[in-house]
Amino acid sequence: MAQDDTRTHEADLPENGDRTVEYDGPAGGWGSLQGIARIFGKEWNTPTVIETLMRQNKPKGFMCVSCSWAKPADYHTFEFCENGAKATLWELTTARCTPEFFADHTVTELRSWADHDLEMQGRLTDPLRYDPATDRYVPCGWDEAFQAIGEHLSALDPKSVIFYASGRASLETSYLYALLARLYGNNNLPDSSNMCHETTSVALKKTIGVGVGTVVFDDLAKCDAMFFFGQNTGSNSPRFLHPLQDAAKRGVPIVTFNPVRERGLESFVNPQSPTEMLTGRETPISSQYHQVKAGGDIAVLIGMCKHVFAKDDEAKLQGKRVLDVAFIEAHTSGLDAFEAKVRATSWQQIEAESGLSRAAIEAAAQVYVEADRVIGIYGMGLTQHVHGFDNVAMLLNLLLLKGNIGRDGTGISPVRGHSNVQGQRTVGISEKPELVPLDKMAEQFGFTPPRDKGMNTVEACHGLLESKVKAFIGLGGNFVRAIPDQEVLEKAWTRMQLTVQIATKLNRSHLVNGKVAYLLPCLGRTEQDVQASGPQAVTMEDTFSCIQGSIGLRQPASANLKSELAIVAGIAKATLPSNPKVRWDEWVADYGMVRDLIEESYPDMFHDFNGRMFTPGGFYKGNAARERIWKTESGKAEFTTPDRLSSLGFDDAPGRYRLMTLRSNDQFNTTIYGMSDRLRGIEGRRDVLLINPDEMAKAGLSDGQMVWLETDAADGVHREVGPLKVTPFRLPDGCLAGYYPELNPLIPLSHHDKESKTPANKSVPVRIRA
Repeated sequence: MAQDDTRTHEADLPENGDRTVEYDGPAGGWGSLQGIARIFGKEWNTPTVIETLMRQNKPKGFMCVSCSWAKPADYHTFEFCENGAKATLWELTTARCTPEFFADHTVTELRSWADHDLEMQGRLTDPLRYDPATDRYVPCGWDEAFQAIGEHLSALDPKSVIFYASGRASLETSYLYALLARLYGNNNLPDSSNMCHETTSVALKKTIGVGVGTVVFDDLAKCDAMFFFGQNTGSNSPRFLHPLQDAAKRGVPIVTFNPVRERGLESFVNPQSPTEMLTGRETPISSQYHQVKAGGDIAVLIGMCKHVFAKDDEAKLQGKRVLDVAFIEAHTSGLDAFEAKVRATSWQQIEAESGLSRAAIEAAAQVYVEADRVIGIYGMGLTQHVHGFDNVAMLLNLLLLKGNIGRDGTGISPVRGHSNVQGQRTVGISEKPELVPLDKMAEQFGFTPPRDKGMNTVEACHGLLESKVKAFIGLGGNFVRAIPDQEVLEKAWTRMQLTVQIATKLNRSHLVNGKVAYLLPCLGRTEQDVQASGPQAVTMEDTFSCIQGSIGLRQPASANLKSELAIVAGIAKATLPSNPKVRWDEWVADYGMVRDLIEESYPDMFHDFNGRMFTPGGFYKGNAARERIWKTESGKAEFTTPDRLSSLGFDDAPGRYRLMTLRSNDQFNTTIYGMSDRLRGIEGRRDVLLINPDEMAKAGLSDGQMVWLETDAADGVHREVGPLKVTPFRLPDGCLAGYYPELNPLIPLSHHDKESKTPANKSVPVRIRA
C-alpha cells in the first residue's frame, strides 16, 4: 500500500513556524494509478476499458481526447498517462444523462449544481430543445432540431452569429465547420486557442513567420539543455515526463522557471518501469528550479541575455564567440536595438521585477552559454499575461542568440493543452482571413468567401455585451465557464436569439441559453463512427505538427448519437442554399472525401493525406522556420526589443496581489474529474486561496481562515469571489493562486494580452477581503 505523500514542507520556512501544504511524492508512480481508481472506481479496470486504453495513442487505435502530446512511432505498452486515462474513462462512463433526467430537473435548478456534479450525470443520449415554458430540456428529433436551427440562422445577419470550436473536433469536422461559417457569410470562428495559445500564434508569426513551435519529437533526444517557462508537465502533459526522464538520465540540464513548484518538473517515477514502481526510485527532473514572480519572465530573460552578452565579451578577448555570429548575420534582424536595451538594463531592475537574484539568473544563463543545442519550452505561464507577447518574443530572442532555431535538437516548443486545438487552426478555424486559402476555397466550392476579420473570443464577448451577437453555435467546449467576467457575460448570454451546443456531456454552458436553445449529443472519439460507406476514421494534429489517424473502438453510448461531422452537415444543409459543389451527404458518408478536400486546399501540408494518415508517429506537415525560411516582413527572424520588464499590465501597490489561476490534478480545462489536487497536496475542495506564510503574516491571515478576493482593476466594476480557504503554499512574495474556472469572475474582459487578446489569467490584480 503506497503511503500518503501529502505533508507539510519544512524547508525555507519563515520564523513564524507556519507550514505549507506540500506533496513530497513524485509525479507518476502508484499515486497516478490510485488517482484513476479513486475517481472511476470499478469502471476503470473492466475488460472493455483495459482493451480501450491499450489502443490509446497507438497506430490504428484512437488518439487521446486530452492533451496534444505526441503519439510516437516507438510507443510504450501503456501509451497513456493519468490524465489521458481519466479523459478516456470520463467518455466511457456507464452513466447516462437521458431525457428523463431533464424531466426531473429544471434548468434553473441545475445552474446551482457544481461543475463536477453536472458532468458526472454521464453521457448525453438524445437531442434536446429548451422549453422556456417549463424551464426544462425536452427531447426532439434530429430533423426537427436541424430545421429549426436552419430557420433561425437564415433569419439572422450572418455577421451576428458566432461559430465557436473547442480543441477536440477532428481535422475533418473542423474543416467543414469553418466551411459552414464562410458559406454562411462570416469569419466569426473563435476557438479555445484564443483563450490560451493565441499569444503564441501572434508572437511566433511576427518573429519567425510561423504560428507554431519549431520542435519535433526527435529533437528532445538530441538537445543539450532544456529551459521550461510556465508549463506544468505533471498535470497538463504527463507523457512528456518520459522523454524528460530520459534527458535527465543522460545528464541534460533542465532549468525551470515557474512561480509554482510543480512536482512533475521536480521528480518522476515511471509507471512503465516495474523496477521503479516496486522500489519507488525517483528521477530528479529539473537541475535548477527558479520560482520567478508572476509577470517576471521578461526580466529573467533579459537577465539571461545580459549574461550571454557578458560571456561573449569575455570570449572575444580570446578570439572566440558565444553568439552564433554567422547565424545572426545571415538569418536575423534587429539585434543591435535589442542588445542596447539589454546592456542598458541594470541588474537591480532585473532582480526587482523577477524576484530572483542575479546569481540565480546567471547560473541558469551559464547552462545556456555552455550548451550547443537548446530547446525552450513554455505554456500558459508565458502566454496569459497583458504583455504575454513580450514573454514569448523574449524567449525567442534568447534562442536566436546562439542559433537555436532550425537545427536538430533545438527550437521553441509551446506545449498545447488540448487534443487538436493546433490542428483546427491549420485547416481553417480562424477569425483571421489572411491565414486561410480563401482564393482556393472560392474555386473549390463556387462561392465568394467573406474577407473581413471575424471575432475572436474576447471580441465575441464584447459583441454579446453590446447585443451585436445574436446566435452562438458551440462545437464542444464549455465557453460560458471558460471566459473572463463570467457573471457579467452570463446575463448578456440570455439576450441571444439562438444558442446551439454540440456536446458529449452536460456542462454549465448548456444551462445559460438564448431564447431558442438546442443541446445536440455527439459521438466521442473512443466510439465507433459508422456511416454509409462503413466505419470512419478521423485525424488530428499534435503539438509537434504531426498528423495522426484515429479510429473509435467502442459501441456508442446511445443509438441516437450523431458524429460531430454529421451534426455540422445537418445544420449546414438546413441553413444554406443548394450548391452543386458542396456535397454534404457525400462527405458525411465518406470522411476520406473530406480529407481529399483538405489536401486540395492545403496541398503542401496534406499531400497524399489519405495514404499517410496512419503513418506510425504521424506525418509531419512541415515548418518553414525549422528550415530557416523566415516568412516575416523582413524575410529574417526578428529580434524584438521590449519596452518593459514586467508582463503584468499593472503596477504593484500596497495590498494588491498578483493572482494566478491554476488547473488541479483532477481536472482538464473546465472538466472537473474529482476534488483532489494530489500533486500540490490539496484534497477535498477547490475553494482555496494559496498564499505563502510570510504574506499571510503580513496580511494578518491565519491558516484555514475564509476570505474573499476582489478585483483591483480600477475599471469601476465590482468583482469578487469567495469565501476561499486561506492555504499556506510555497509561492513568491506578492503572488496568490487559486483554481480555474472558479476564479474567472475576477478577470476583467479587458485584462488580456495587448497583441493577441488572450485573457491574462496568470496575473490578475486582486485584493484580499477578510
